[in-house]
Amino acid sequence: MNQAEPKISIEYKGNVTIAILTEEKILQEVDIQGLENSIMALIEQVSGINLIINFCNVKFLTSSALGLLIRVLKKMRETGGKLKLCSIDPKIFEVFTITRLDKVFEIYDSQEEAVESFE
Repeated sequence: MNQAEPKISIEYKGNVTIAILTEEKILQEVDIQGLENSIMALIEQVSGINLIINFCNVKFLTSSALGLLIRVLKKMRETGGKLKLCSIDPKIFEVFTITRLDKVFEIYDSQEEAVESFE
């Protein structure tokens, strides 16, 4: 089985890097691994990166994807970066609330609000 292409699109706004998840469903372990490789590579390129992960396209994700976010946050803290999440579907946000991850992550309704929060 080939490794899945990372389902991510990168944008830059000033000193902020935005990783837009392009898949509607993040379910397969191979997809999560691909995302992890892409996001970790971004973090390692720039020390103290300001990173936003935009969930605007995501409708379903597994608990493994939540585990990935926690690993990313840990890596960000080690490298002095800041991580914010935005545009999370209400059904997915419910999972963040139940698991109390809404207290762990800075989550914004829109990409614009997340970008402004860095200024």
